Amino acid sequence: MAATEERSTANRSGTAAAIERGRDPAMTHVDPPSFPTLDLGRSTPDPGTRQRSRFRLLWFDETDPVEARSKVAFFSYFYLALNVGSLFSNTVLVYYEDAGQWVMGFWVSAAAAALALVLFLLGTPNYRYFKPSGGNPLTRIAQVLVAASRKWRADAPTRGELLHELDGDESYRDAGIRKILHSDQLRYLDKAATVTEEEYRDPESLKNPWRLCTVTQVEEVKCILKMLPIWLCTIVYSVVFTQMASLFVEQGTTMNTNIGSFHVPAASMSVFDILSVLAFIAIYRRVLVPVMARLSGNPQGLTELQRMGVGLVIGMAAMVVADVVEVERLKRVPPSAPDQPSSLSVLWQVPQYALIGASEVFMYVGQLEFFNGQAPDGVKSFGSSLCMASISLGNYVSIMLVSVVTSLTAGDRRPGWIPGNLNSGHLDRFYFLLAALSLVDLAVYVACAMWYKGIKVDSNEQKGKVRVHV
Repeated sequence: MAATEERSTANRSGTAAAIERGRDPAMTHVDPPSFPTLDLGRSTPDPGTRQRSRFRLLWFDETDPVEARSKVAFFSYFYLALNVGSLFSNTVLVYYEDAGQWVMGFWVSAAAAALALVLFLLGTPNYRYFKPSGGNPLTRIAQVLVAASRKWRADAPTRGELLHELDGDESYRDAGIRKILHSDQLRYLDKAATVTEEEYRDPESLKNPWRLCTVTQVEEVKCILKMLPIWLCTIVYSVVFTQMASLFVEQGTTMNTNIGSFHVPAASMSVFDILSVLAFIAIYRRVLVPVMARLSGNPQGLTELQRMGVGLVIGMAAMVVADVVEVERLKRVPPSAPDQPSSLSVLWQVPQYALIGASEVFMYVGQLEFFNGQAPDGVKSFGSSLCMASISLGNYVSIMLVSVVTSLTAGDRRPGWIPGNLNSGHLDRFYFLLAALSLVDLAVYVACAMWYKGIKVDSNEQKGKVRVHV
């Protein structure tokens, strides 16, 4: 997901001047064999990743028990494959760039893209594609909001059976949508499915979705609205994650980057994030899932919301560790040479990179599973788009936060928390601020997660479908 694109930005150079803070990354995940290979040579944002994220969802038939279980595990292995490719770009390509061998770096990238194309063409004949259903999700959402606002004075029935719904399952089955049962949350939207006397007198209005919607369509909008508070909480985590490609690198350039006679580019430290991702995906799938499945009775081990919550906690811990490392770095800056790097080894950054990598496995993979799994059939693409938007907004919020902090802490005689020379600033205080914001975000997230209730598909529609715990 967004991880490798953030790393790629930082890896373009070993100096802080190479960092681009305002970039809009896409959440990156991998599909057939060509995509991990393509990532070997990628060093720029990949807009196609957004399309692959939505395209891959159509591989699985959710009504098949075996494929439903496979879909749960898919995102973990997808993220694993992506990071394997990113490991190459964060080591070999960074070496070529740091050595000034740009021509060789471009040839390696081109070779990886060519190999990816060959593998893609070989795998295409075996691909199974399900036609997307439901039409434009924004249109379906707008129809419910307009219909409900038109009937703002009407009283919605308290019983869901009295609301408008199509008879039989054939119409939904033809459209590739499963019928959703009525829920008691966000009752105002039920007005969109309330049949008024005026509509009874005018049968043609019963066919106008801008005046009267089905219960299934109303429940789709309810589900999206219920997911939005959880989605907003993930933006704060994206702000934390963004620091790995910006301030972590700046911090590393002001530390001792020599290990014996070997120079370690500060941007290459993100390789420990990748290694952490690879290790924790294996640990999660092979150790934590079986253990938690026996303890909780949930075959997934942790629910999606629980998994995202763990990611928030680990991300907060990463900021605390980065704060401690910065305090120790400042203590080891030579008093006689305040412009020189600290004597603290850059290897002290390994724990904070490793924690960010571990948090990715829980947060981003869990986020993919949650939004893609909980979004109803008619607005499935909108649900997957929320994953991408979280990363992008996290970058913009990070830029705004840095700008606000700089304007408030810097003055005529004050360098501020994040000056050009970090030795005269207090980056540790900024890390502490992010940890505090993460704590507040975690409290809000827990409240939203406890309030959230997933949709219930009609029992006739979910035969053979595996119940996914939320």
